Amino acid sequence: METRNLSDSDKQKIQTIRAGISAASDDLRRRHRWLRHQNAIGALIMAGSIAGAVASGWAYVAGVIPWYVCIPLTAVFLSFIHELEHDLIHQLYFRNSPRAYNLMMALCWITRPSTISPWVRKRMHLHHHKYSGTESDIEERGITNGERWGLRRLIMTGDNMLAVYLRPKTMYQTAKAFIRAQNPTSQEEVKRLAREQRRGYFPLGLMHYLLWHSFVLFHLVNGVALLIGNGIPLSAGMEAAIGLLNTTAVVYLGPNMLRTFCLHFISSNMHYYGDVEAKNIIQQTQVLNVWWMAPLQLFCFNFGSTHAIHHFVVKEPFYIRQATARAAHRVMRENGVRFNDLGTFRRANRYAPEHAEQPSVAVRPSESVDA
Repeated sequence: METRNLSDSDKQKIQTIRAGISAASDDLRRRHRWLRHQNAIGALIMAGSIAGAVASGWAYVAGVIPWYVCIPLTAVFLSFIHELEHDLIHQLYFRNSPRAYNLMMALCWITRPSTISPWVRKRMHLHHHKYSGTESDIEERGITNGERWGLRRLIMTGDNMLAVYLRPKTMYQTAKAFIRAQNPTSQEEVKRLAREQRRGYFPLGLMHYLLWHSFVLFHLVNGVALLIGNGIPLSAGMEAAIGLLNTTAVVYLGPNMLRTFCLHFISSNMHYYGDVEAKNIIQQTQVLNVWWMAPLQLFCFNFGSTHAIHHFVVKEPFYIRQATARAAHRVMRENGVRFNDLGTFRRANRYAPEHAEQPSVAVRPSESVDA
């Protein structure tokens, strides 16, 4: 992949965007002094999200709400926890309290077992910020960024295991590029990094996908059997096991699969891949907030609208990004960040020069930005 040096013009635009975003965040904090209690806010969001997910599951088991209410409702609560994990990776909560920090990380994984271990993801995500859109960006390649759109990519978007199994060569090459990019100093370190990659889903992720695939396979086979005659005959023990699996799918597995699909669909299409200039943050992402994606945004806390902000300023938690999005979008748009570049779907996420140029008039950092 050809890389070019970042131009002085784009350097200035990046600085301007960062200054505008930071000014909006600083102004918000000055007006709302309670935002200084960042650790407490993070802990409260975690406690409230877990309580909401548990209450939703209980309501389903008790017969208060049907499955089609429980799954999306629980997925919304889990989307808050995903944002907490992302912030924790950047050490925005409990930086100086290792026990509390690791407890928060563990809760993120227990509640969202469809994901890779957050401790493993931490290295991958920090690498993503340095090398976004390149062949070693294993985090984005892992969720199908850079693949041609079709049924295969659609299936892989919501299932992390199938995203590996359906393209083993691609993921093997990406993992090798990722390991090389860590600049290992010995063969032993290479092996350690490779083991880390292989064990990323152990044990929670492997258990989650074993149960989920069992659930899908049973109902697929049983559905075919019902169409041609009788369903699969079950013993009393098997019937009880399938009943438990069904309940688990509604209160735990299904919400995670819904949340995962929505997040990965938006994330993999708002990040560019393959022809991005090195370190050019303007080319790494777009703002993807077209109206028809609103149902998907619901299950990933408006990720398409706010994640590009994070690429410019990583020190702010997710709720600050949401609160300052309007001001951030203004300065980003005025300095060349793309908005709703839907051509990315047919270009397999390439940045591509065919897109019409955005306005490139820079806003001076000293100008006021409305929050």
